[in-house]
Amino acid sequence: MGCFFSKKSKRKSAEKENLTPTTTSADTAGNSVPLGNNTDEAPKQYSWDKREKADPKDYTLTGLKDITVGRLPGTLNGKPFVIQDCVNCNIFVLDHSATISIDDCVNCRIVFGPVKGSVFFRDCKDIKCVVACQQFRARDCKKMDVFLCCATQPIIESSTGMKFGCFQYYYPELAFHFKDAGLSIFNNNWSNIHDFTPVSGENNWSLLPEDAKVADFVPAPDPESDFKSVRISTEADRSIVPLTKGGRRKDSEESCLFVFFAGDYTTANARKLIDEATSKGFVLVQTKEVSMKPEDARRVFQNSADDLVEWINKGPVTALELNGDGAVEGCKTIASEVFSGTKIFVSDNKNTSTRDVDSFFNFADMQMGL
Repeated sequence: MGCFFSKKSKRKSAEKENLTPTTTSADTAGNSVPLGNNTDEAPKQYSWDKREKADPKDYTLTGLKDITVGRLPGTLNGKPFVIQDCVNCNIFVLDHSATISIDDCVNCRIVFGPVKGSVFFRDCKDIKCVVACQQFRARDCKKMDVFLCCATQPIIESSTGMKFGCFQYYYPELAFHFKDAGLSIFNNNWSNIHDFTPVSGENNWSLLPEDAKVADFVPAPDPESDFKSVRISTEADRSIVPLTKGGRRKDSEESCLFVFFAGDYTTANARKLIDEATSKGFVLVQTKEVSMKPEDARRVFQNSADDLVEWINKGPVTALELNGDGAVEGCKTIASEVFSGTKIFVSDNKNTSTRDVDSFFNFADMQMGL
């Protein structure tokens, strides 16, 4: 502030100096140049003068009823968005955004593209939604079914009847929107819910059935709507975010840790592994993408660490937990047959595989503050 006032004082002094010349007869005739202007110099243009003025209506949905509405890809481009007082609407926000707040909405079906910050539901009821975000919060809400991808621990407060499932959605621009929002498809804590206001003897939240399908909760847009040109799929095998079992009870006592190291094909390799493993009957429990230091590698990978330090330094690692009887041998077979030319880590035997899984994911959760 001191600097601002100093500049302002200097400007005032300069203006006073401009007042000192004597007035001529020509001046009095109306031929003088107005004080403070210079005919030889164009007025300065600042960056904020050149910016296109945003219309708040483009970033708000308010007081709507019984319609399909939302935003197409490329219309938000990382801006915040607000939804309020909507009743019985189908809402599709198919772009990345900074934050989204949803207030006082009832009986709506909602899809959000990736949100760089928080998605905050307040005073909403009977909502079915698909959400990808950094932070999920719900306060004073009732009866929500949420297919979620959340980088942090989802939070509910003073809410009841909350049900959660794993994000399952696709449209062509979605992978780019995840990148633009700074979200990893492998960091999804959808089932790790924190209830700020638990009630003794009651459970304010639960997990949706394992076979729950998005299409049964959030229908595709009306073919006559503005969204008819967007190729949307709710099939789990087409979802951008891998479908994980999350916090549900594991079917087998045997799990295997499979880790890919940074490279151009890491995401494609992880998807290939998931396809190969699930075709053999194994279940994907959880995934994480996290950066490691050499000392982290020694703590997590132990005897294999020395061989991995070089790869740790190349960038984040992507880890998957696969569960099922025979998972370790099955994953080792996939590793040798499909990924023989790729640097990976895979649990060596089922006696140590549980330790591998716990060591890595406990480390990852600490790194992410979970």
